Amino acid sequence: MMQAKTPEQSKTILTDMVLPGETNPLNNLFGGELLARMDRAASIAARRHSRRIVVTASVNHVAFNRAVPLGSVVTVEAKVSRAFNTSMEVFIDVWIEDRESGEKTKANEAIYTFVAVDETGRPIAVPEVLPETKLEKERFAAALRRKQLSLLLAGKIKPNDATELKALFE
Repeated sequence: MMQAKTPEQSKTILTDMVLPGETNPLNNLFGGELLARMDRAASIAARRHSRRIVVTASVNHVAFNRAVPLGSVVTVEAKVSRAFNTSMEVFIDVWIEDRESGEKTKANEAIYTFVAVDETGRPIAVPEVLPETKLEKERFAAALRRKQLSLLLAGKIKPNDATELKALFE
């Protein structure tokens, strides 16, 4: 039996600044550049959790809530929010640091799914996640609803089997 891990054990923080070559004509960070940074941070978090080779299975959700201007210091923080059999949901928070006050403001968030694989590319089991904080517990619970919704929309489970989703409406 694999040892379960906390989200904190997978925590990955990437901090960098926005350079001129990474911006659009409005001098804001390209969305694709931010997606790449989030993918890298999430990939490291999934690898830390599973101690395996990991591949991006899906980008489940991305919210570009706030533009990230040229020169900004951007921090991408990723943690595994829940593990299933071979897959891991990774929640990513993106922060912008104010140059003068140093105060951090949440700019964006995303949810990616990674699958752990062996050397031949076959999916391999990953440890469970033991959420500790209130936020980790909320994200852990929500991950199962997202998983069931995804399976339901893909026709892989029947509506009656989506127990977490049904509970929302009862």
